[in-house]
Order: sequence, then structure tokens, then C-alpha cells
Amino acid sequence: MAEPQTRVLPSVEDTEAFGRELAKTLRPGDLVVLDGPLGAGKTALTRGIAAGLGVQGRVSSPTFIIARAHRAGQRPDGSTGVPMVHVDAYRLAGDLDELDSLDLDTDLNHAVVVVEWGKGVVEHLADRHLRVQLIREPESDVRTAIWEWIG
Repeated sequence: MAEPQTRVLPSVEDTEAFGRELAKTLRPGDLVVLDGPLGAGKTALTRGIAAGLGVQGRVSSPTFIIARAHRAGQRPDGSTGVPMVHVDAYRLAGDLDELDSLDLDTDLNHAVVVVEWGKGVVEHLADRHLRVQLIREPESDVRTAIWEWIG
């Protein structure tokens, strides 16, 4: 297993750009678990991942609908995009029955699944997952991302 990697992200734009970089390494079946407090940049990172995957539609926090599926479009390099399912597990509060009703394990067969607030909730859905912890400096837009593949 590789050591966790760290990157300082001075702005929201840098956070989105980092997401686009991560997307280059993601394939259907990959689970991405995002961790960090409110305002840490989880949705901004997801927007970058979505752009890098070439998904269709606007990416915003799915807090009230819990999960939003995005169809594949075209990646920035012109290749065929990868579908993405964006989940906000905050409201699930560890409710495994509600999580099971989302059928995320089925989505993992054909899409990248990105789960905000997923730490300790969704890791069992895949043999391995990419965990990204985001830390935001107080009174600043500067974030630090710590990421590693687990499993």
C-alpha cells in the first residue's frame, strides 16, 4: 500500500483542478470517499472529478436528494467519459438500510461513485477505495488534501 499523499490547495480553483487530476486515474467501479468538515471543499473537489470524468450536467451538493447520477459525456481529452454517482451521506447518519436502498453497489459496476461524508459508512461497498481527507485552514480558502488508496 502506498503512503498517503498530501497537497496544499490555495483556492477553490486549485481544489477543482486537483479533482480533474484525480479523475484521470479513476475508472468505472472506483469508490471515492471524501472526508472533511463543512466548507472543506468536498463538493468543489467533486466538481473537478466530474469535469475530469467528462460527466454531463451541473454538479452540486446532493444534500437533499442524497444521490445524483451523472451520465458520461466526453472527457477533456476527447475520449469517452465515465458516468459518476455523487452521494451526500451526511443525512444518512450511518443508516445502513437507507444506504442499501440507494443500490450504490450496483452503480459501482458502471460508474465512479463519489461519496461526501462517506468515511465509516460506505467503505464496505468496494474491495478498495480512494479516501480523500480535506482540511481547511480557519479564515482562509487554503485547503490541504490528504489522499490514499485503501484496500
